[in-house]
Amino acid sequence: MPSFLIEGGHSLKGAIRPQGAKNEVLQILCAVLLTADEVTVQNVPDILDVRNLIDMLAQLGVKVTNIAPGCWAFKADTIDRNYAESMDFVTRSAGLRGSVMLLGPLLARLGHATVSKPGGDKIGRRRVDTHIKGFQALGATFSLNEVRGYYELKADCLRGNYMLLDEASVTGTANIIMAAVMAQGDTVIYNAACEPYVQQLCRMLVRMGARIEGIGSNRLTIHGVKELHGTKHKVLPDMIEVGSFIGMAAMTASEITIKDVSYQNLGIIPESFARLGIKMEQRVDDIYIPAQEHYQIESFIDGSIMTLADAPWPGLTPDLLSVLLVTATQAKGSVLIHQKMFESRLFFVDNLIDMGAQVILCDPHRVVVIGHDRNFPLQARRMSSPDIRAGIALLIAAMSANGTSRIDNIGQIDRGYQDIDGRLNALGAKITRVE
Repeated sequence: MPSFLIEGGHSLKGAIRPQGAKNEVLQILCAVLLTADEVTVQNVPDILDVRNLIDMLAQLGVKVTNIAPGCWAFKADTIDRNYAESMDFVTRSAGLRGSVMLLGPLLARLGHATVSKPGGDKIGRRRVDTHIKGFQALGATFSLNEVRGYYELKADCLRGNYMLLDEASVTGTANIIMAAVMAQGDTVIYNAACEPYVQQLCRMLVRMGARIEGIGSNRLTIHGVKELHGTKHKVLPDMIEVGSFIGMAAMTASEITIKDVSYQNLGIIPESFARLGIKMEQRVDDIYIPAQEHYQIESFIDGSIMTLADAPWPGLTPDLLSVLLVTATQAKGSVLIHQKMFESRLFFVDNLIDMGAQVILCDPHRVVVIGHDRNFPLQARRMSSPDIRAGIALLIAAMSANGTSRIDNIGQIDRGYQDIDGRLNALGAKITRVE
C-alpha cells in the first residue's frame, strides 16, 4: 500500500477544478443496468471506487467503452445472471460500498439480486435496512441462502406502493427509485433524501423515459413504465472536494480559485466554512479564497460556542465534518463538531492531538476544537488514513504542519480523490507518493 510524504508549510496559489462527484457517479453507473440501450456518462472521476464499480459492471456483461478521459459509454443489453449470482460477485460487492446500489437495478431487470454486508469505510455501522424494507414494500422477498451464506432478494413482479422511509438515506432512496421506475403502478416515497445527487439521478431517469414527480423534495411519486432508453449524462462537480479545497486554502494561508463548482448545488457548505471565519467570494460559478493569516470562529448570538452538525439535505453533509474539524484547529475561537450519523468517524482526532491540536473528544459523536490562531503550528507526524474523509483531513493537517509527515494507507484517499497529490503539487504543495 503506498504512502504520502508531505512537506508542510508551503502555501498554494492558482486555480483548481473539482472532479466529478463520487457520490453521484456511483448511483449513475448502477442505473445503466436499467436499460438495454447505450448510456454515456461524462465527468466521471478516475478514482478507485469508480474503477472497481466499472469493472464489476463489465463482469456482469455490460459493454463498457472509455470514449475519452472522464467519458464512458455503457450498454447493458445482456446481463450475465450467472455472474450476478456467483460468490465472486458477492465477495467483490462486500468490498465496495457503492455496489449496494446495484440491488435495485438488478431486481428490476432480473427479478433477483444477492446481498452481502456492504464494505467501504471503517466509520461505524452502515445499515441497509432502509433499502431492503423499500424493496419488500415493492413486493420483493428477502431471505438467507444458507448453502451459500448470502442474502437474496427475489421478485417475479415489482408493484408500486406507498412507503415512509425510516431514515432519509441517500443510497437507500436512490436504490428504491431505481427499483420502482419499472414497477407496475405508482410508488410514493416519503422522507426521501433530496440531495443534488439524488436529483441528478432522477433527472437522468426521466430523460431515459421514467416518470418521476417531486424531484428535489422529500416526497417522490414514481409512475412505473415498461422500459427505459439510453441517454447522456454529465456528473456534477464534487461538493466534498470543493469544501476540502476551501479548508485547505485556509489552513495553508493560500490564495486559490476553485473553478466551476456548480455553486447552486453547494447548499450551506460555503456558509459553514464562513462560520469558521474563512473569507471567500463567489465569482460567477467559481469560488475565490484570498490568503488569510487569521480567521475567527463565529459565536451564536447569545455568545455560546458555535456548533457545526451534519443533517439531511439541505443540511450540512457529514462528509465534510472531518475537514471542518481540522480547519478549526488553526482558527481563533472554539467550535463543537457534532457528527450524528457515524459513530466512529471522529476517532482520527488522536492523530491531530499528537500533532499538537487542542481537540477534546467528548464521545463518539462530538468533538470540541479550541483553535490555536496559528500561535502553535501543528507538528509533523506519521499517520494512517482510516477512511476517505479522515484521510483528506489528515492531508490538510500535514500540509500546514512544521516538518515532513507521512500518511500510510492512502488507498483510502485514492478511493475518493483523483490524483490529489499531482493536482495539489501543481499549486505548490510538496507531496510525494512512495511505496
